[in-house]
Amino acid sequence: MGNQVEWKDSGVTSTGRAAVPRRARRRAGQWVLGEGGKGEARRRWVWTRGWVPAAFAVLTAGLLAFHRAVPNSAGRAGSLLEAFLPWLGLVVLVLLGLTLLRRSTTALVALLLPVAAWTYLFGGLFLPGAKSGPHDLVVVQHNVSDENTDPAGTARALAEAGPDLIALEELVPPALPVYEKTLAPNYPYHAVRGTVGLWSKHPLTDARLLDIKPQGITGPWSRGLRTVVHTPHGDIAAYVAHLPSVRIRASGLASSWRDESAGLLGKAVAAEQLETVILLGDLNGTVDDRGLAPLTSRMSLAQRGFAFSFPAAFPLARIDQVMARSATVAHIRTLPATGSDHLPVAARITLL
Repeated sequence: MGNQVEWKDSGVTSTGRAAVPRRARRRAGQWVLGEGGKGEARRRWVWTRGWVPAAFAVLTAGLLAFHRAVPNSAGRAGSLLEAFLPWLGLVVLVLLGLTLLRRSTTALVALLLPVAAWTYLFGGLFLPGAKSGPHDLVVVQHNVSDENTDPAGTARALAEAGPDLIALEELVPPALPVYEKTLAPNYPYHAVRGTVGLWSKHPLTDARLLDIKPQGITGPWSRGLRTVVHTPHGDIAAYVAHLPSVRIRASGLASSWRDESAGLLGKAVAAEQLETVILLGDLNGTVDDRGLAPLTSRMSLAQRGFAFSFPAAFPLARIDQVMARSATVAHIRTLPATGSDHLPVAARITLL
């Protein structure tokens, strides 16, 4: 019979060419039913596979868009998520790789959701900022570290950026005279309270200690300063603060002291009589962290720039902040590393 083959066990007879048994026509869940059926099945496959990366894409989009809905009751999970919220962009990249590998149309469409959410939250930080204007101030914020072995070099590096104001935290008695001497030629005015200080090209008055100490801390603890800066564009209330540290433990994020101190600082800013306020400090939290809501709800944040500042060796988050009231933080950036475990950040503030 030539090349005619009969498949009795399949119930299918093919003449003119060798037929394929029913079992052989099942490929990874796909039926091959001739040329037309094959194309249709493959199109269905493209749409139906990839449900796992699609599900993770939807979950990632939900975390980005509704991170405030994640409760803080168990280990402050919400604040922990918000501390690293921008890094969910890496999850999107991983999912994109899996989607392309699987060639899944479903996952690719689902991936548009986290891309849109991430772009809405953080995309604007990459846009170019407005040009400097005559009413701009440049400020530098730096936790210099109480273990810094080169305070003079650190001070020189900060002064080289040419800011109008320099705010420092973790000033310890042995290093303080070094900072004062090194910065004095360009910054004749300064005020220090406890372990925080402000150096200025413009006169300072009414400097006082700011009480932001949580009740649970019983020892000496002075990490807040308020003073008035007399600029050519008007008087500004300047606040320098160093909020308590947070710790990531097996039980979650330990941030109760930080949150309490942020609340006290927020009340002080709300009671400030001067209209224009600038806040500089190591706040031990990102601007997305709800623990800083007493501040972020009252003040404007940087419109451009990420400026991840901690840890200096591999920055994962910006916990060194510059905020303003009745002024705009137009741009924020990091400066080169010093002898500290933080990177300095420099910001351009436009006075209204």
